[in-house]
Amino acid sequence: MSEKSGGRKNNNKARHEERKQALYLLFEQIFQKDSMESIIEDAKDARDAEIGSYTRKLIGGVEERLEELDKHIEANLKGWRKNRISKVSLTIMRMAVYEMLYVDEIPVSVSINEAVELAKEFATPADGSFVNGVLGSIAKTVEKSGE
Repeated sequence: MSEKSGGRKNNNKARHEERKQALYLLFEQIFQKDSMESIIEDAKDARDAEIGSYTRKLIGGVEERLEELDKHIEANLKGWRKNRISKVSLTIMRMAVYEMLYVDEIPVSVSINEAVELAKEFATPADGSFVNGVLGSIAKTVEKSGE
């Protein structure tokens, strides 16, 4: 294995860990209703969390564009309503949709795959399939509209 591909693997792993950290923090905010800075400080104190730049980018982007992200999700929920989706899956999809729309250096397929893996890890395999279906549908609408 070349150094270049090994570096990519380490970078992917680091980004996966940053996505997990963003998931923890965004999920926590749903229930605490505190400011994100307060939640971040509590996480640092309680579990020695390291908040990387990509984690902050995801958190900030999701917070800033929450209504827009939810509209994309709601428009692609075939037979579901947003309030019926688990908070974990909804948070994961919000992060993925933000990446799909606003993080050009990450391919859409990677955003979807990462979201599915997070859903399987933190929810259920069925949630992974559900997340995959919703995000796949969003990806098609994003590609058609050129967003």
